[in-house]
Amino acid sequence: MSEKKKDYRATLNLPDTSFPMRGDLAKREPQWVKEWHERRIYQKVRAASRGRPKFVLHDGPPYANGDIHLGHAINKILKDIVVKSRNMAGFDAPYVPGWDCHGMPIEREIEKLYGKNLPVEKTQSLCRAYAAEQIERQKRDFQRLGVLGDWDNAYTTMAFGNEAAEIRTLGKLLAKGYLYRGLKPVNWCFDCGSALAEAEVEYIDRKDFAIDVGFPFAEPEKVAQAFGLLELPGTVGWIVIWTTTPWTIPANQAYSTSPMKRNPNQTTNAITAVTVGGITSRSRSQG
Repeated sequence: MSEKKKDYRATLNLPDTSFPMRGDLAKREPQWVKEWHERRIYQKVRAASRGRPKFVLHDGPPYANGDIHLGHAINKILKDIVVKSRNMAGFDAPYVPGWDCHGMPIEREIEKLYGKNLPVEKTQSLCRAYAAEQIERQKRDFQRLGVLGDWDNAYTTMAFGNEAAEIRTLGKLLAKGYLYRGLKPVNWCFDCGSALAEAEVEYIDRKDFAIDVGFPFAEPEKVAQAFGLLELPGTVGWIVIWTTTPWTIPANQAYSTSPMKRNPNQTTNAITAVTVGGITSRSRSQG
């Protein structure tokens, strides 16, 4: 006969605890997030932090376009760590999430779903509805990541109040003369049928000459003053520049310089090459 196996658990003196042996984070985390929301933890932190020094993280909003991905997760989690750590360090650190509801990504999705050449009013209406839907989807996922914030009062660029404030600010800039009509190239995408931002333009790599160019002094006495000299060592001189875009030289008008204030707490050096009477020297100033 086989000997009956002994249950050694009864021989161990272990503490009795309700703490679970398994992590089961996939099951437990949603419950924690739900409890934080139901107990209004964020609002309680705000109330407890009232009167402390402010720490405001200005969060660049994501596009209200599509589900979140790893880039969103890294962005939001790192910012959440910063905000929570500032709260724990004794600051009043609110976090107000937001969404960018304007731009080509949303418009292109509407074109995919409903086609092109829709009336302007119809396009705007569809874009607004699409953005609102995406905001709710992304909001749910950001909260699932454990990010605490004022989710019930998030800001959106399509909110009528924000759009009105932008128009008022633009009016102030116009009244102060900060806006002017000029010439600027606009890059056009033949595939999208829309203008492109400068950051969206990709250039083919190419090799070009790098050149040194001398700009003759227009006001020698002011150049001497800019470099802390009573006068220049010669009557003829040039400011020398180095450029890797020689094709811009025909349109180059001038090179300007000004006195640089010395800052004893800053160690960065600014070096400007000055050619006087055929001799090149370097003026090193701390800026």
